[in-house]
Amino acid sequence: MSRDDGSPSARRAFIGSIAAGTLALAAMPLVPAAAASMAPPDDDPWLKGLKGKHKQVFDAPALNAGFPLMFAATYLNTMTEHYKLAVNDISAMVVARHFGVGLALNDAVWKKYALGKLWNVTDPATKAPAIRNIFYKSKAGDMMNIDASADKLLAKGVVIGVCGLAIKVISEMTAAGAGVKPAVALADWTAGVIPGAFVLPSGVLGVAKAQEAGCTYCFAG
Repeated sequence: MSRDDGSPSARRAFIGSIAAGTLALAAMPLVPAAAASMAPPDDDPWLKGLKGKHKQVFDAPALNAGFPLMFAATYLNTMTEHYKLAVNDISAMVVARHFGVGLALNDAVWKKYALGKLWNVTDPATKAPAIRNIFYKSKAGDMMNIDASADKLLAKGVVIGVCGLAIKVISEMTAAGAGVKPAVALADWTAGVIPGAFVLPSGVLGVAKAQEAGCTYCFAG
């Protein structure tokens, strides 16, 4: 049904933009360690949902036909069915980063910025490049297990984090094609994150913080 655009040119464009942002960050003054230690312990709201004794983070740098979501659903199901654990004993987080951010963007963003064409995602209903997020509120045939669509996982308490840096970079990359300025595209993409998902400073930070909070790691891309 779908595959990600892993072409060298697309990756070079993305990595080049990331590098420019990294250089800008490097020029900023460092926060003294004493000041950093004074940051409030609960300043990462996405971590508050990781309350279970058993927890895992699913690292999704690509759409991967929706498998990052299905891996999280499988983790929950096997922990409850095989080990007979209570739902409250289990937590899962999906970090949508790099080109995986599309998992957590609404239909309006997918349509306006032609994300189906960008990432070679075909809508099973139309057989054309998707102009809707087939991994959110999925219909029959959209993904192998529609019970793992993003909205259903959120309803089960799964934490979904979205890389804010990827949103900035990829929205800028697609702005011209949509006929808008980068600032407008960034506003559209930020507002277009699906309800209940968290925008993270970066996806790699989200993965690291989840592991610090006790999550085991699963590569899902």
